[in-house]
Amino acid sequence: MARIVAVANQKGGVGKTTTAVNLAASVAAADHKVLLVDFDPQGNASSSVGYTKDRIELSIYDALVGEVDLKDCVRPTEITTLFVVPATMDLVGAEIELIGSEGREAFLKNVLDSVANEYDYIIIDCPPSLGILTLNALVASHGVVVPMQAEYFALEGLGALLTTIEKVRDAYNPQLELEGIIFCMYDPRTNLAGQVKGEVETHLPDKVYQTLIPRNIRLSESPSHGKPVILYDFRCAGSKSYIKLAAEFVERNSPDETSPDSNSPDNNSPSPSVAA
Repeated sequence: MARIVAVANQKGGVGKTTTAVNLAASVAAADHKVLLVDFDPQGNASSSVGYTKDRIELSIYDALVGEVDLKDCVRPTEITTLFVVPATMDLVGAEIELIGSEGREAFLKNVLDSVANEYDYIIIDCPPSLGILTLNALVASHGVVVPMQAEYFALEGLGALLTTIEKVRDAYNPQLELEGIIFCMYDPRTNLAGQVKGEVETHLPDKVYQTLIPRNIRLSESPSHGKPVILYDFRCAGSKSYIKLAAEFVERNSPDETSPDSNSPDNNSPSPSVAA
């Protein structure tokens, strides 16, 4: 059974999609079978793995509204163990349609249940809001990964998200937990970055990932080429950070709790297996 993790932050521009895509790719490159679900109408996670709007025939919207099975929407990527369910702007319509539906909070969960046995991990890229789509992602997930910047206003946004997670856990999904917080675009040279990181670690001990994602030009460039950064430039600082992050992630989220995965990635992970 897959470990399902939502990558969420209602504040935009914090590295949410970058983290969803590159975490999924780095975990997959370590020989885990991963499904990346693009649940943001902007479709940036889809284009970041090569599926621009003109290449998408079926999307997560089609599965949500029951027109097709989710398996029909799954597409391969250049990494042989990484698959994606793309999104389009149709998902905006789904958000409107779900509001008046009975059981509106569980549509994504019901859809993912049909494929959960086929993957080690399912990683959901949420929209930058706390609306009905994000609610669906939280109800469907075991854990939440929160990318954030080490800035003052990010602390306020984190508080709102933690409140939402608690409410979802109480009302819909008792197993939901804050899986971890990832500091993105981190600049260790600034005092503010250290202060914000320290404050989060004080209030949420053991929830902050040790791996820090730096600002990196190659990391910023890779989406425009339709590739995760480990395929765009395997040796750059962004790739090394996400490979290291993947090792932490797998250690925290073994899909089989009874037998530790011997394929967990480490800092010397091999180059990703690329589809022909």
